[in-house]
Amino acid sequence: MSEPSKPQGRKFQLPEHLKIYKNVWVIVEQERGIVHSVSLELLGEARKLADKLGVEVGAVVLGAESPDLNRICGDAISYGADIVYKVTDPALADYRTDPYCRVMTEVVNTHKPEIVLLGATTLGRDLAGAIATTLATGLTADCTELDIYADNRSLAATRPTFGGTLLCTIQTLAYRPQMATVRPRVMAMPDRDDARTGRVVEIQPDLREEDIVTKVLNFIADREQNEAQLAFADIIVSAGKGLGKVENMKLVFDLAKVLGAEVGVTRPLVQAGWATNDRQVGQTGKTVRPKLYIAAGISGAIQHRVGMEKSDLILAINTDPNATIFDFAHLGLVGDALKILPALTDAFGRRLPINNYMAVNRMAG
Repeated sequence: MSEPSKPQGRKFQLPEHLKIYKNVWVIVEQERGIVHSVSLELLGEARKLADKLGVEVGAVVLGAESPDLNRICGDAISYGADIVYKVTDPALADYRTDPYCRVMTEVVNTHKPEIVLLGATTLGRDLAGAIATTLATGLTADCTELDIYADNRSLAATRPTFGGTLLCTIQTLAYRPQMATVRPRVMAMPDRDDARTGRVVEIQPDLREEDIVTKVLNFIADREQNEAQLAFADIIVSAGKGLGKVENMKLVFDLAKVLGAEVGVTRPLVQAGWATNDRQVGQTGKTVRPKLYIAAGISGAIQHRVGMEKSDLILAINTDPNATIFDFAHLGLVGDALKILPALTDAFGRRLPINNYMAVNRMAG
């Protein structure tokens, strides 16, 4: 990645008292011993940023003391961390804004990282906003690219703006730490290296359950909810306005069933009531990075593109040979999706057992 264009205008110098802030941190999101993949993706990105800055990568793992937490600390090192700050307390067993924010504020003020990264998940967005507020620092949300300005060591955080029609790069010049959130599947998953070594710093905060207003009454894992899990799908068949009417969505679901895939849609289809918003791909929906992305009747507007352009293989189907999506799709079929989708369903159906997920994965990979 080339160095970002230098900002125009006044030159800013970091205040002396903030120059002691060093290292790039990732707050590792884990629930009941399961680490969200975005945290591992961010460790890979943090490694790149830290190498440019000549500093270390820190991972912060919060939770109640358990074997799972120890395993997660080891995993963080394998994926790029040099230091793991293991923060344990019974009150941290499940995520709650108040204790997590309070603890993270103290840890940041004590160890002074210059960059803090979180996943742009429901949990990450909530925690990032709370921490940035208490630390009185800047936060750039939903970034698609991160880099370092070599002349002033500032984080260049790029994100879509104006409804996804433009990309802007934001700096937090006179404050530390610099904070950013990144959506799942935007950054590549780093290779795991079990030969890596690192150190673990044990932290035991002073928390009392009776001082915490919110209580956890129940825990429902994402996989147990009746919602599409687009961010984790290896194959996605997506539909756009080119399908014409809602009844034609059956063609998309039929192909997805044969491929063992998830179904995605563009924003206009959600607004029209054709699908629920958990299936929306794009700037105001989900960011995905599947092995195979089939786009049927999708024009390729920037709002949709930013949510799926990093898919390993994009197959576009559109009647318009000049559709924008053909500019970045790997493969294109110029034709009527209402005819092509059934043909693909039939072809895959004859070659693949229904829902043969592993077979499709091998083909897509």
